Amino acid sequence: MEDTCIGFIGFGLIGGSIARALKSKNKATKLIAYNYHAGKINASLELAKSDGVLDCIVTSFNDGFHECDMIFLCAPVLDNIKYLTQLKPFLKPSCILTDVGSVKGNIHKAVSSLGLDNHFIGGHPMAGTEKTGYEHSMATLLENAYYVLTPTKTTTEANLNKLIDLVSLTGAIPVVLDADYHDDIVSAISHVPHIISASLVNMVKDQDDENETMRLLAAGGFKDITRISSSSPIMWQNICLTNKDSILRFLHLYIEKLTAIQTYVENQDQDKLLNFFDEAKSYRDQIPNKSVGLIEKVHELYLDLIDEEGAIATVATILATNHISIKNIGIIHNREFENGVLRLELYTEEGAIKAVKCLRNYNYTIYER
Repeated sequence: MEDTCIGFIGFGLIGGSIARALKSKNKATKLIAYNYHAGKINASLELAKSDGVLDCIVTSFNDGFHECDMIFLCAPVLDNIKYLTQLKPFLKPSCILTDVGSVKGNIHKAVSSLGLDNHFIGGHPMAGTEKTGYEHSMATLLENAYYVLTPTKTTTEANLNKLIDLVSLTGAIPVVLDADYHDDIVSAISHVPHIISASLVNMVKDQDDENETMRLLAAGGFKDITRISSSSPIMWQNICLTNKDSILRFLHLYIEKLTAIQTYVENQDQDKLLNFFDEAKSYRDQIPNKSVGLIEKVHELYLDLIDEEGAIATVATILATNHISIKNIGIIHNREFENGVLRLELYTEEGAIKAVKCLRNYNYTIYER
C-alpha cells in the first residue's frame, strides 16, 4: 500500500468513507480525485484535501489517473458506465478498475463491450446511511459490513486478492459473487423494499388531510419502515433504470404476497392471518442485528423521562460528562407499539452500550431496540 496510487471518480458518502479508511491505515497511500466540473471549485473535494484525505484533485484523466494502481468509480450507476470509455486510454496494464454501485449487470456488460474485463472487478459495499455527500463520510462506515466483489471471467486471482486485501483494510467483509446473482439478491432485499417504502410514504401523503394530521402522528413502525425513503432520489432512479428485470421479478412476487394478505383480511381467515405474520416474525427475528446489511444499523435507545424542566438537559449532561456523543435526541410523541418517551441516537454501537450502562446507573429505565 505504501507506493499505491488510488483514484476516485465521484466522492460522496461511499467514496469519501473508503478514502478516509484507506488514508487512516496508511498516510503514504496517494489518493487523487477527479473534479468533473472543469474550471469550478468542488467544495467537497477541497474539504477532503484540507482534511488530509485527498492528496490531489485533477480535472483531466491525463493528469494523474495514468499512474493509478486502482480506480474507484463512485458516481451514480449510469455515470460510472459513461466514464469507462473516457478512462480506457489512461489505464495502465496493471490497473484494477472497480465501482461501488448497487447494480452490477449493466456495468459488467459495458466493461465487456469495451474489452476491459481484465481490469474490472465489480464492487458493492453494503453499507450506508440515508445521508449523502462527503461531509457525512466516515472512516468507520464500512466496518463489519459486507462488501460484495463481482469478478469477470478473466479476472486473475492475483488482482482479486489485491482488491480483497484493500477492501479488508476498510474493515469490511469481502464476499465474492456472480454479478447477475448479486443483482437478484439486492433487488429482493434492497431495491424493492425501497420502492415499497417510497410507495407507502406517497400513499400516506396522498391521503393526508389539509392539516397533515397523518404526518404529525407518523411515528413508530411507519418511521422505521420508511426511513430509507430519505436517501438520494437520483441514486434510486438510476437503480430502477439499470436493474429492471430483477426489480420487476420481485415486485411481481411482492404483489402476489399483498394480494394474498388482502384476501385473508377480506375473508377474515384467522388461521392464514396468524400464519402470515408468524412466518414473517420468525424469519425477521433471525436477521443479525448488526451493521452488515445495506442500511447502516441505527444505534438508538429509548428511556422514560419525567416531564419536568431540565430533564432532557440532565440526560445530555450525564452522557457528555462520560464522553458519550449524541447524534440525535428527541421526544417521541406517538408511542404506539413503543416504550420510552425520549429517543437517543448514538454514533456507534460502543457508544450506545456505554450510554445504556451509564444511564442505568442513574436509575433511568432504558428500552433497547
